[in-house]
Amino acid sequence: MQFIFTFIWSFLLVTTLNYVVSSVNAVPFDFGLGAIVSVVAALFLFIMSAILPEEPLPDYE
Repeated sequence: MQFIFTFIWSFLLVTTLNYVVSSVNAVPFDFGLGAIVSVVAALFLFIMSAILPEEPLPDYE
């Protein structure tokens, strides 16, 4: 379930960012580019969550 919601939120946020930036720069909105970048961003998040440890690091005092 977390994978589905990660893809949904990634799609919504990246597509919104793509729309705002294209409007500010006065270039045409490209929906396909936003969809591709959102999939890449979601995959990057999945990879980072697999690499990073879940337990806290020990204190070295």
